[in-house]
Amino acid sequence: MSNPSPSPGGPGVPLAALLADPVLGLRQIAGPVDARLIGTVGTTEVENPGPYLLGGELLLTAGVRLPESPEGIDAYVRCVVEAGAAALGFGVAPVYEEVPPDLVAACERHALPLLRVPDGTPFVAVGRAAYSAMAEAAHRNLRQISEAQSALASAAARPDALRAVVQQLAVHLGGWTALLDGRGAELFSAGPRPPAPVPAELRALAARTTTRAAGRAQPPTAAAQHHAGRHLTVRTLPGSDGPGGPLALVTAAQEPPTAVHRSVAGVAVVLLSLLTSPRHALGADARSSGALVRLLLGATPDEAAATLLPADGTWLVVHGRLTGRAGGGGEAVQLAALGTALGTPYLDLDGTRLRALLPGPAAPGRVVDAEPVTRLGWTLGVSAPVATAGLRTADAQADRALRHALGTGAAAVHHREAVGPSVHTLVDAEDATALARTRLAPLSAAGTPGPAVLRETLRTWLALHGSWDRTAAALQLHRNTVRQRIARVGELLELDLGDADVRMELWFALRWLPPAPD
Repeated sequence: MSNPSPSPGGPGVPLAALLADPVLGLRQIAGPVDARLIGTVGTTEVENPGPYLLGGELLLTAGVRLPESPEGIDAYVRCVVEAGAAALGFGVAPVYEEVPPDLVAACERHALPLLRVPDGTPFVAVGRAAYSAMAEAAHRNLRQISEAQSALASAAARPDALRAVVQQLAVHLGGWTALLDGRGAELFSAGPRPPAPVPAELRALAARTTTRAAGRAQPPTAAAQHHAGRHLTVRTLPGSDGPGGPLALVTAAQEPPTAVHRSVAGVAVVLLSLLTSPRHALGADARSSGALVRLLLGATPDEAAATLLPADGTWLVVHGRLTGRAGGGGEAVQLAALGTALGTPYLDLDGTRLRALLPGPAAPGRVVDAEPVTRLGWTLGVSAPVATAGLRTADAQADRALRHALGTGAAAVHHREAVGPSVHTLVDAEDATALARTRLAPLSAAGTPGPAVLRETLRTWLALHGSWDRTAAALQLHRNTVRQRIARVGELLELDLGDADVRMELWFALRWLPPAPD
């Protein structure tokens, strides 16, 4: 007989808990000893109680109308089992002095636990003990659900929110948990990984669950597959359609899921759906939409930015390069993770390259907390705070800072503006720009790869103190290519780039040279 489910009114109490209560004095004398649950306690003295049962009951009787023949007793037990009762309790007083042997044999034959209720134990006491245990179980379940919800909510607020939610879910479900993309690839997983072929079975179950069938408007939102000691579940994330289908949350556990597990998993599905939705990832709020409309209808960046910035606000521009292991999951998942870590919806993700705009108040020395993003595998370059009119300059600053970070192996580099008197403040801006253009003008005669590329190679090489390897790493080039470009620059400018004075003059010229127009 399968373990009956408790009644819908609340959690069941293990039969073993009632047997262990010394006040009741119950003793099992027939039937299987297992982990079945009691959903309610009922008393009956009718000849056929089956029509009055819902399933999961501990049925108590003193045998007032118990059939006398072995055949009648067998039929009585059979109808109780078919109605789904969890166990039968027989009181030895006042009708019988002991449990009838034919009843013991029938319960053993039909695998129905039979309890001996001793004289002096009222049936109402058995019910009271069961309902008290159920109330305690319900309170315990609510506490577990509340604790799990709090842990999941905290995980969702972390920079690595997706991975953190999956990890917390694995802890509270007590099994292996994974987030799969539409093609069945694991984006994040946590918990003890089950042996083969369980992961493959979960992927197959997820594929069947997320596939649209002919004549069915929507695929099911959940599916389960249970074998002895192996319980697999799949839950799809609403609103996460991507290549191959929606994302799926899968779990594998040795124990069947409880009501607590189902409730906690439901909370996790909601959080993951929010974190991976295009609206969350792209920040499609009213202000962003309004700014986009203004730009498309001809407004200037200054006019559009008025809807996005505080009245005295400035921007930080961030450039990023993926240099570590990413969590995977496609653009929507990556955008969600990066947007959460940087605290901005204004992201441009192109494979392993990132550009972001961070609006905020005007504050001296304002910087980005790069650690949450670098933990996701990204190396960052961050500009100085600028007004909207200075975004082009900030974009160049962030790009140079990123190249410096890549060349030096730093996780993040912030562009720092000079504080106090400097060479830049001692030279007239117009004169400095004219000098820079004159000094670097011969580069305009360069063929492939072009003057702009040579200038950027020279700038990076000088910023990294003439290191070939660091420059190659920053520009993602072979070191010989860097050598060839720098040699070409020396030829065109007719300068000895090994001379420190020449390098210094070229560095200031590059700093004074205004950004090229688009």
